Amino acid sequence: MVGSGSWATALIKLLLNHQESIYWYLRDEKKIEKIRKTAHNQFYLQSVYLDPDRLNMTTDLNEVVENSDVIVFCTPSAYFMNTMSNLKVSLENKFIISAIKGFVDEKNLTVAEYFNQFHKIPFDRIGVISGPCHAEEVSMERLSYLTLTSKHAEVARALCDVFACDYIKTTPGTDIYGVEYSAALKNIYAIAAGICHGLGYGDNFMAVLMTNAYHEIAEFLNATHPDKDRVLTTSAYLGDLLVTGYSQFSRNRTFGNMLGKGYSVISAQAEMNMVAEGYYASRCINEINKEFRIDMPIAEAVYMILYERKYPAYVIKQLTDKLF
Repeated sequence: MVGSGSWATALIKLLLNHQESIYWYLRDEKKIEKIRKTAHNQFYLQSVYLDPDRLNMTTDLNEVVENSDVIVFCTPSAYFMNTMSNLKVSLENKFIISAIKGFVDEKNLTVAEYFNQFHKIPFDRIGVISGPCHAEEVSMERLSYLTLTSKHAEVARALCDVFACDYIKTTPGTDIYGVEYSAALKNIYAIAAGICHGLGYGDNFMAVLMTNAYHEIAEFLNATHPDKDRVLTTSAYLGDLLVTGYSQFSRNRTFGNMLGKGYSVISAQAEMNMVAEGYYASRCINEINKEFRIDMPIAEAVYMILYERKYPAYVIKQLTDKLF
């Protein structure tokens, strides 16, 4: 496992249902010592019990890679390249699983694309974890659903067996591109939902907003990575969009809500002290869409608020005339 946040902690909890021991890369030695002493991650999901006798925790990424056949990456996309800069050993013959929702490096690549292009890992050895699922509810053992995606259905089904338990139901999938792009896009629309909530828009408008967000995701995926077998009304796409746009646990919605209430981008980021992935995804999607020129008024509105510092109330008012 690579990562120390909420999702990493939740996935460790799930993996310990099936694995005798896990190698876990964390950047902070003090955090490792606290987990060893308390059996809890004091910074994320504090209620989750983490058996220190079954966790080989280290600040050495290369040690984790060398001693693991399957590596789960769960760092925020904004910190991913910095983490990978510490890697000195080969990833040859390793199976990579990404739980990262966003783009990495200056080429706006998804995590699967990055490992394929930079480390020559075939898509046969890459898996993607998607929702709809919040780490907080996993920690409380509330019934949740995960989609495990890989190039081959039989591999995806094998991944499902690794993460499933009494309170986690799993679904296999093969649409790596669609799931990764949809996961990044839904964070942008969750920011939009938060902004509108902060501005005082009600449930009636929110329903229209999320419906249009779904159509924008569909238009983007069909234009950039068409797949005749993709069913966008399933949980990995529509479900993930809905839970991220509506849930109290959504960091992106919370971030947007603060912007709607008058916070600046910088002050909202500072007060949250957590990464809202949609902030970075907004810039990446804006750059990618310069090539495709897909009509995405909600994504464009969020970009204008985040990066062009446009006044949220004005931008959203203009947006209302473009929705249907």
